[in-house]
Amino acid sequence: MQALFIGQTYIDVTFITDHMPTGDEKHVAKAYAVSFGGNAVTAAFCCAKLGIVPDLIATVANDWLGRMFQDMSAKYGISIHPRKVNSSSLSFIMPKDGKRAIVRCRDDEHIHPFPLLNLGGCRALHVDGHQPDAAIHYAKLCREAGILTSLDGGGLRANTHELLEFIDVAIVAERLCEQMDLTPEKMLEYLKSRGCRVAGVTMGERGLLWYDETGTTHTLPALPIPRERVLDTNGAGDVFHGAYVYSYLSNPGKSWHDHFDFARAASTFKIQHLGNEAGLPTLPDIEAVRQEFGVRV
Repeated sequence: MQALFIGQTYIDVTFITDHMPTGDEKHVAKAYAVSFGGNAVTAAFCCAKLGIVPDLIATVANDWLGRMFQDMSAKYGISIHPRKVNSSSLSFIMPKDGKRAIVRCRDDEHIHPFPLLNLGGCRALHVDGHQPDAAIHYAKLCREAGILTSLDGGGLRANTHELLEFIDVAIVAERLCEQMDLTPEKMLEYLKSRGCRVAGVTMGERGLLWYDETGTTHTLPALPIPRERVLDTNGAGDVFHGAYVYSYLSNPGKSWHDHFDFARAASTFKIQHLGNEAGLPTLPDIEAVRQEFGVRV
């Protein structure tokens, strides 16, 4: 095991339409994609696509969507350690004008306890706050073992405050700032107070506000991609997380600026493609984005 990711599994149905029918009405969408979904789950698939295949503790149901997800995982060589639920979770996503509307059907009532795994060889843990008991358990174990712990703070969860005590790298969304009534700058202060040695706030087209191991605050602007090329922003943050975990695992001696710069190119690739799977970049894809926008490696 090189890395362990823990999260909630979704099957995402993403569609492009210029009109949403209501009442007794029908409309034909322009395009659609069906893919795996979920914050840490999508990040795990991104890491695997880039060349380092993690293990994944994810919710899995014994239904046709659950079997579809296991087939998707097998395609990427990801070892799934399933946590059983009664029914698969499903997301319906409509991207439009750089934003996205989402309707979710979620089953997070776990039938069994989380699996206990041997962490031998593991060098990184990435969690998104789902499966809170598993997230806390493995974050504590990894912190004690000196294994890097990473958090996707996409939203406020019941265990967020407690979990942050065991997180080395916390990259959170502006949504979490809004939920906690904090500015991005105040959020960085809060994350410092919880002991996160590297942390940041993703702000969409305004880039990343973050601090390094010395506590120095930096900004990493978003790449200036033309608005007409932005097709689907859903999953861009998840790809960002999966890409920086990959960068850390493949080049642990590089700085966090380097890891986040790599992840910025990965998420720029994602937003130009419909659905999570189509938006997973390869190393040549990331290099092409960097060359197009003049990013020095």
